[in-house]
Amino acid sequence: MPSTRPFDVTDRGACLAIFDSNVPAFFDPEERLGYEKFLQERADSCGYLVIERDGKLVGCGGVVVEADGETASLCWGMVENGSHRSGLGRVLTNARLQAVKQQVGVTRVILNTSQHTVNFYRRFGFQTTDIVRNGYGPGLDRCNMALTFRSRKG
Repeated sequence: MPSTRPFDVTDRGACLAIFDSNVPAFFDPEERLGYEKFLQERADSCGYLVIERDGKLVGCGGVVVEADGETASLCWGMVENGSHRSGLGRVLTNARLQAVKQQVGVTRVILNTSQHTVNFYRRFGFQTTDIVRNGYGPGLDRCNMALTFRSRKG
């Protein structure tokens, strides 16, 4: 049974290996440097989660509450390539959405992803708001998506 837990700096190498397993189908190689910088500078402070299964790190992803206090962004979500279609992405997304729902005042969740995972996020209620052709690199479109919750009192 997979379990989620907060990211620890010792997870950095395993997270980079997960990223590498998804290049070039889901990430452009040029994105790796940005991901490394994120892991070094922001992962601790943004609620970045990892998924473990049988003692091995197999997925990771985070949530950042934007400055407006009403919007949260799902960031750098990924599952080890050999574990796609095993339910781990659903576990990770549900855990991140639960974390968002704990944030008082947040009514909207945004993310950007490639055309390859748009249908996955649609199952959670996300809708495409914009598409930037080749936005991540050749053949990898950037699809911006949003999910709006009913207004909640804080």
